[in-house]
Amino acid sequence: MEELTHQRIQEKLTEKFGDAILKVEEPYNLLTLTIKRESLLDILRFLYNDQELEFQFLTDITGVHFTAPEEVLGAVYHLHNLPKNKRIRLKAFFPKNDPVIDSATPVFSGANWMERETYDFFGIQFKGHPNLKRILNVDDLGYFPLRKEYALEDSTRTDKDDSLFGR
Repeated sequence: MEELTHQRIQEKLTEKFGDAILKVEEPYNLLTLTIKRESLLDILRFLYNDQELEFQFLTDITGVHFTAPEEVLGAVYHLHNLPKNKRIRLKAFFPKNDPVIDSATPVFSGANWMERETYDFFGIQFKGHPNLKRILNVDDLGYFPLRKEYALEDSTRTDKDDSLFGR
């Protein structure tokens, strides 16, 4: 069995999807591809069904929120090829005022709860999800707790002495 290298994975994806792949990195030796959100399902299906790639285990889905240089949300997917012990990461970014990406549930049924959790904490809406609703926070919570929309410190606290913290 020939080893599946990052270069080979990148070649196959670039050949098939070309301009849908916006950026390729290898932080900590983890192949990371930033893709267009519109291509997510096609790329996931290809990674799952291709006989050489076989990324058939979805390890995790999470969200990210960046506020600079522009405010964007992102969905991050970690995939694993168990027989060849290879892992990759996919990232897709979109504006905060349009936090929609296709649901991965048509490819990975296990994405169901991961997408619910990501929706619950980041407000990312997964189009086509079978039952997208909050699962950890109360239904009427008026915000998404992991977005960076709030001050880092509570300015109303009176029990803290800034001089003790080097300020």
